[in-house]
Amino acid sequence: MEKITDKLTIFFDNPFWAGVFEHIEKNKLSVCKVVFGAEPKDCEVYEFILKNYSKLKFSSEVETDIKAEHSNPKRLQREVRNKIKQLGTSSKSQIALQQQREEMKMERKAYSKQNKELEKQKKFELKQEKRKQKHRGK
Repeated sequence: MEKITDKLTIFFDNPFWAGVFEHIEKNKLSVCKVVFGAEPKDCEVYEFILKNYSKLKFSSEVETDIKAEHSNPKRLQREVRNKIKQLGTSSKSQIALQQQREEMKMERKAYSKQNKELEKQKKFELKQEKRKQKHRGK
């Protein structure tokens, strides 16, 4: 049976509150970071998830290991307490976020380069048209 895990970690990333969504499916981790602004309440987080989860842009997938579940409830409570104390995100999530930033950066560069080329071509064509009109004596 295939296991899909989603996890949301909310933390204070000075000066705003941010959340990191981690999605694990088929031993592949993908991550998305969301900035909330002011400290979100539980109901606001729940509403955000219901409305915007499908619109989130997750990073490319990173290979990860899935740990076996523990059945001892006291151990689970200790782990939850430790996770709450822990600030930030896991290193795998940080790697995935960094890859997502790099991909977005490359897309922006390609897009802006294409726009600059189009502008340059338009200016060139405009100059050529002006030269032709001058040459015709109009």
